[in-house]
Amino acid sequence: PGPYMDRELVQRSSRAKWGALLAAGAELYQYQPTMFHCKVMVVDGQWASVGSTNFDTRSFSINDEANLNVFDVDFSRSLTEIFENDLRSSKRFTLSEWSELPWWTKAVDKAATVFDSQL
Repeated sequence: PGPYMDRELVQRSSRAKWGALLAAGAELYQYQPTMFHCKVMVVDGQWASVGSTNFDTRSFSINDEANLNVFDVDFSRSLTEIFENDLRSSKRFTLSEWSELPWWTKAVDKAATVFDSQL
């Protein structure tokens, strides 16, 4: 989430997990122009999923969510091109930046994870 995140608690709970993700080699980007709420996944350049489902407990067990799954190289390529274009409007967040966050920020972020099942 970039600077236009609509819920601070969601951002804090998410950020509590960034250190482990970054240390494992994940790359994190924050989209800058506005809040970005789409869910898109492309796997191996040939399978794509687009929809409303979040990767969280509520989406998998409580909320009514829907995704369109498409096995098509051309469709997957189009989504990849859109994603790569969006990266140009995003700021990369690094492990070094996460490491430099104040201890109290990390503590509050960690405390926010107690609400993960409801976010």
